[in-house]
Parts: sequence; structure tokens; C-alpha cells
Amino acid sequence: MDRALDGIRVLDLSRVYAAPAGSMILADLGADVIRIESPMGTDSMRDWGPFMNGHSSYYFTVNRNKRSITLNLKSHEGLTIFKQLVAKADIVLENFKTGTLKKLGIDYEDLKKINKGIILCSVTGYGQTGPLKSEPGFDPVIQAMSGLMDVTGQPDGEATKVGIPIADILTSKYVAIGLLAALRMRDKTGIGQHIDLSLLDVQMSDMANISSGYINTGMESKRLGNQHNNVVPYQVFDCQDQPLMICVGNNHLFHQLSKLLEKPEWNNDERFLTNEKRLENKEVLVPLIAEKLKTQPAENWLEQFSQYGIPAGKVNTIKQALAHPQVLARETVETMAHPVIGEVKMMKSPLRFSGLNIRTDLAPPLLGEHTDVYLHEQLGMDEESIAKLRKQGII
Repeated sequence: MDRALDGIRVLDLSRVYAAPAGSMILADLGADVIRIESPMGTDSMRDWGPFMNGHSSYYFTVNRNKRSITLNLKSHEGLTIFKQLVAKADIVLENFKTGTLKKLGIDYEDLKKINKGIILCSVTGYGQTGPLKSEPGFDPVIQAMSGLMDVTGQPDGEATKVGIPIADILTSKYVAIGLLAALRMRDKTGIGQHIDLSLLDVQMSDMANISSGYINTGMESKRLGNQHNNVVPYQVFDCQDQPLMICVGNNHLFHQLSKLLEKPEWNNDERFLTNEKRLENKEVLVPLIAEKLKTQPAENWLEQFSQYGIPAGKVNTIKQALAHPQVLARETVETMAHPVIGEVKMMKSPLRFSGLNIRTDLAPPLLGEHTDVYLHEQLGMDEESIAKLRKQGII
């Protein structure tokens, strides 16, 4: 097998980040992902900078390995064409407001009449049910509502969002996971299904130890900056030149740290014998560690932490991260041809298989770049028919 999802066709009606990033995972695995956009353009990501020759680098992040066609779903002719495409597809992915597909006449009940094996994945802010089902969902709002912002930031500072659209990013992974599971189930039953995926559900699920601690013990975590709320020492420390993140997650690692910092007495100090004790006495322990680490440059400490098996890393800028020898060795950046810009650089898929080829064949598509070829390929339309549709504003 060349790629895992060869032969799987995805009709992607989605826009912005969460859903398109999910379909890109499928595209990287070999699925034929067709972005279906309005002839006028409906994806606001195309308008978000920074730009390269007028083209959004933000848009590039979630749209490689896809093709793009334009189709006016508000027209009878456009819907007819879409339904014909559904008959030959495996997946429809969308992130319209709840109820939009029903208004258009292409919700799951309609689609499965055309193709009983079709899998519909709907990505919304709050899901298909509940009092907020019709409200738009945006990543920063989800971060705020879920409690994530309340536990992010400095203790004496304001609630802070994560520096990337984390709710969108996490949801994109569940898009791919959910669709792969649905395909597996369809392999067994021949029947598709409707996946109802909510950004708020995802972020609530991924509050991890914060939510688990509260629902089981009533412990309500608060902002601790770069410290951990349950483990000590597990935070950023300033060195002579730049900060270092250190994770001492168990007693063995703390013993190693004590040796490294030339403080063997800590291993017999009742205040520091267990993580629970270290947590109780962190106001004593953390300043002692901080004082010691300020005496040397970060690189010196990193070498020593590595020797003692203690997880640590510099707090890098994105420029420094991309220049790191480990990142370079893994070839995480790739260059591809673009029909207008010439060349674009993208972060590669992190998936590495021993016997499966993950590659990038297509640069993020221009609006409607593949309309003519795809309609001819899938529906057998000739040039005259396609030209007529374009003149009518259908494509």
C-alpha cells in the first residue's frame, strides 16, 4: 500500500482551522480531500496574514494535499452537483452553524438517502444539542468558557489564553480520530453515521488533571504561571543567560537533582522526601533551586541535566526552535512548489511510519483551482457545460 487512505474521498465544506486541520491529516494519509468553497470565497483564513505575494501563510497551515473547487450551495444547480458528488464520496466534513445543512436540504438524513455509507462530521462550537447549539464558536471564547484561561498565566496576572488556537488544534485531532473510527465501523457494517464534534466538549475533555482533580476531590486549581499545580519542582527557572524548563516528576529525579546541584542533604530533609512534601514546602525549595541555577548559563546546565537524566529544555523562540539540531535532524520543514508564489515552506506531518509513505503532493490550493478538472473527472462534464455553470455563478 502506498498510503493508508488511498481511495477515500472527502468533501470538505469547512473553513478556518479546526475542521480543515482535521481533513489535512486525512489528506496527508492519502485521502482525496476536496475543499468546496463559494465562488465568492468563504474562508476567512485566506485573509489572515502574514502574506506571501498576497497569499496567506496562515491558510497554508491546514490546507496542504487538498484540491479546491467552487460551488454555490445556495443554488438549485449547485446543490444538485453536490449531491452527485456525495454519491461517490466517503466523508462530508462541515463546520456551519447548527441547522445550516438542514436548511440547505443536505443534513445527514438527506445525505444517507443518497449514499448509505456516507459519514458526516459536523464541527461546531457547542454541538448539535444544548442551549448554545446555534451560537458561533471561536477558539478564544472556548478557552475562556472551558476554564483553560483561568488556569493559564501568572498567579497575580490576568487569565491568559494559550499562544496558539489550542481548542481548534485539539478538535482537529478528534476530527481525524473520529473519522478514522467511523470508516473502520463502516468497513464492518456498510453504514455511515453522523459525528457531532464540539470545540467546547473537546476542550472540557482535555482539561485533564485540572478537571479530574475538581470533579473527584473538589480541588479548584488556579494560575501558577510556569509551575505545576501538583508536582515540585516542575517549572521554568532563570539561568545566567536564559530560562530553562525543568521537570522533576518523581523521587528518583529529585535525588538526581540534589546530586547535580551539590545538595545531597535534600535527600534526607523531611520537607523534601516526597512530592507531596515538596509541594507543601515549595516556597522554601523553589528559591533554593532558583538561586543555584542563576550561577551558570543554560547550556551548561542542560549538559549536566542530560548526564543525570533530568528532563530539561531551553525556553526557545520559534526561530531558535526551528534551528534546533533535533528539529533539523527530523526534517520537520519541507519546501513545495506553489502555482503563484513559486515555493512555500510548511511544517511536515509529524507521523513517521516504517512501512507507509507520508508525503506532500499538493500545495494549499488556490480558490477553485481544481474545479474544471474535478467536475470533468467525477461527473464527466465537458468544457461547455462547465463554462455555462461559471457564467451562471454556480461555480
